[in-house]
Amino acid sequence: MKEFRNHGAIGALLDEYEKAIVELQVVINKVTPEELITIVDTETEDDQCKSIQTILTHVIRAGYCYVIEIRKSLGEDIDFVEGEQFNIIEGYQRELSNMFTYNEKLFDDYPNLKIEENNNQKKILVRWGQVYDIEQLFEHAIVHILRHRRQIERFLNKLS
Repeated sequence: MKEFRNHGAIGALLDEYEKAIVELQVVINKVTPEELITIVDTETEDDQCKSIQTILTHVIRAGYCYVIEIRKSLGEDIDFVEGEQFNIIEGYQRELSNMFTYNEKLFDDYPNLKIEENNNQKKILVRWGQVYDIEQLFEHAIVHILRHRRQIERFLNKLS
């Protein structure tokens, strides 16, 4: 990121989302193929959080899911994306960037999109049962990246 976006809250959300993704990309930059696939958390029952590979697959799929939920709420007939696993970090680096571009395109496609909604009846009921407006869903997406970046940092500490 070299400069800030304009457009108020939308610009801020996109800047912070991109920043979170870039920070994650820096953390995973030197992950080896062996580190990527190693099961680090043998105690979790969450299959999406056992290795760096499963975490990154989950993060990317979720990043698409958030914007697909928004697009569905706007009346689009669109399918959810299945997660693709890669055996080298470059695949995840590329797909993190693609996922962000896909999110960014929402605001190109809907330049007058209202992101804040006070009426709970007009908020988005997402697949996992929470209710969000667009701003809240993007805030959730940002924190989701941050939480999993931290988790990966902890995994890398265990692997070293």
